[in-house]
Amino acid sequence: MEKIFLRIILMICLIISFETGIFASETTEAEVSATPASPPSHETLLEKLGARYNAADFSARFHQESLLKALDITDKAAGKVWFKHPGMMRWEYEQPEKYAIISDGKTLWIYRPEDNQVVIGDAMTYFSNGKGASFLSNFKLVQDAYTVTLAEPDNDDRYTLKLVPRKKQLDLAAIFLNVDKRTFDIKSVRTLNDYNDETRIEFSDLKFEATDPDLFHFRIPPGADILKLDE
Repeated sequence: MEKIFLRIILMICLIISFETGIFASETTEAEVSATPASPPSHETLLEKLGARYNAADFSARFHQESLLKALDITDKAAGKVWFKHPGMMRWEYEQPEKYAIISDGKTLWIYRPEDNQVVIGDAMTYFSNGKGASFLSNFKLVQDAYTVTLAEPDNDDRYTLKLVPRKKQLDLAAIFLNVDKRTFDIKSVRTLNDYNDETRIEFSDLKFEATDPDLFHFRIPPGADILKLDE
């Protein structure tokens, strides 16, 4: 089960790495009223997402469902997430067990309090190459790392963007962003890999507010079992 847990964590890290660069300031009434009736181009959507989700602190509730298809395992989880410019994030899982994924932009910590276990990795190993912190300073980097197209939406109230990595990756085949047509909030993110595994995260209760930087630094508890993520 330890290997399964770490595999799920790596899938989550890929989603997190994308999410760190796309949340920002409030949409104005003028922008809402100007939302076109027909689907905009993917370039227009990227421009609007870049204007809305670029470098602001934010928090949200999330619900996640991960499917490991080969093992026929579905993992459901929920909790709260915080982001802070540049590249800082904290995912606190509340269900079905408590653990946290924390990054200060350099170091990645995964903490399981029940086992007093800390997994440590290099944040840029998982959030580089057009993912993660790269998007914080310039959302247009999405186009450097991915081929972006419009996809069939899963909801009439949303637009969907499909992102395919320009460099082939076994652990990441495509990312689907589901975007609210009226507010341009990103409502959900769905990630697929070459093993047909799938992770979907739904966001709610978005709040844009300053966050204490200390929230993104982790102090290892005394006596904790420490593992390396890349070993």
